[in-house]
Amino acid sequence: MARKTVERNISYDDIRRRWYVSMDLGRDDQGKRRKRYRTYTSLPAARAGLREFLSHREQEISLCRCPITLGQWLDQWMQTIVRPNRAETTAYAYQKIIDNHLRPALGDRPLLRLTPGDIQQYYLRVQQDAGLSSNTLRHHHNLLSSAFRAAVKQNILLRSPMDRVEPPRARLHETNFYSPDTLKRLYSLLAGRPLELPARLAGSLGLRRGELCGLKWENVDFQRQVICICEARTTFGAEVVQKEPKNNASVRTLYIPDEILQLLSSEWNRQQYSPQPLDGYVIRNRKGQPYSPNALSLAFTRFVRKNHLPCLTLHGLRHSFATVAACQGVPLFDIGKALGHANPSTTGRIYTHLVDRTHTETLTRVSNALR
Repeated sequence: MARKTVERNISYDDIRRRWYVSMDLGRDDQGKRRKRYRTYTSLPAARAGLREFLSHREQEISLCRCPITLGQWLDQWMQTIVRPNRAETTAYAYQKIIDNHLRPALGDRPLLRLTPGDIQQYYLRVQQDAGLSSNTLRHHHNLLSSAFRAAVKQNILLRSPMDRVEPPRARLHETNFYSPDTLKRLYSLLAGRPLELPARLAGSLGLRRGELCGLKWENVDFQRQVICICEARTTFGAEVVQKEPKNNASVRTLYIPDEILQLLSSEWNRQQYSPQPLDGYVIRNRKGQPYSPNALSLAFTRFVRKNHLPCLTLHGLRHSFATVAACQGVPLFDIGKALGHANPSTTGRIYTHLVDRTHTETLTRVSNALR
C-alpha cells in the first residue's frame, strides 16, 4: 500500500515509513492552487510541523509571492550588511566566493525554494568540479549561514535551510615548525640581512605576517621594552591596506627580549639616515620600502630554499615559537595569549602536536609511578 491519509493534511507512506504534511499556500496569480509538502519521521513531529505552519500561514503565503533569487539576496546582503560592517578583506573574500562559485551554481534559484539538499549537492559539485578543499568549503558554508540568518531576521525567510545542512568537515593541516637548534641556525644565517628582524619577531614573539608588516615605530616602546600589536597590514586583490588585527585578543602588548630590542634600535637608527621618506613602518625590504605580506612570505621562502634549510613558511616561525615555548613548560593557555588567540581551544586545535607531547609526558609519569 502506498500513501494514505490518516488526519487532515497528514498522510502516511507505509513503504517509506514517512509522515507527509501538505500545506495549502492558496492560489497563485493564474489561479492555480499551491501546496508545499514536508516529511517527518513520526506522527507527533508531523502534527507539530503542521501546527507551526498554520500559526505562520499568512506569513508563508506572503513570502511565497516574493520572487527574490539567491543571487539577488546575496547582492543585497553584501551591499547593506557586509560592506558597512565587515573589514574590506572579508567583503572582498565573500565577493570572490559569490562571483566565482555561488552565483554560477545557485544564483538563479528562488531563495524560498532552496533546500538543505540543494546546498549539500552544491558542496559536492563545487568540490569535484573546482577541486576545492573541505577547509575552503567551510568558508562557503559560513557565508551562506550568515546570509540566510540575515534573511530570517529581515522576515524574508521563516527559517534557514542551513540549520539542517551538514557543514564540510574541516581538516587540520600538518603544522611545520623548527626545533630550537634549527631556529638558531636560521637566525645565524639571517644575521645582518633585512629578513633578520621580521624572522626573529615571528620566531621569538609569535607575530603573524600581517602584524609584522603593519608594525609601526609608534607602537614600539624602547623605554618600557614592550611592543604593542594593534595594527596589521594585509592584501585583498592588488591592494595593500592597514587594518585592525584579526580579533580583539590579537591586540596585545609583548615584552621585547634584549637581543630583539638591540635589532630594533639598530633598525631605528638606520632608518633615520635612509633616503626613503619615513612613513612609520618598522619592517622594510632592501630598497627601504615597507613589505607587503605576500612579498615578505615569498622572500622568506626563497631564503630557506636557497640555504637548504628544512622547508618552512614564514607562518611556520609562529608555530616554532609555540613549540619552543611548550618545550620550556609554558602552558597552552599562556602560549595562546602571547599568540593573540581569541580562545584557548584555538591553540589546542592548531598545535595538536603540543597536546600529544603533554599526553606522552603524563602517561609516562603515571607508568613510572606504577612500576
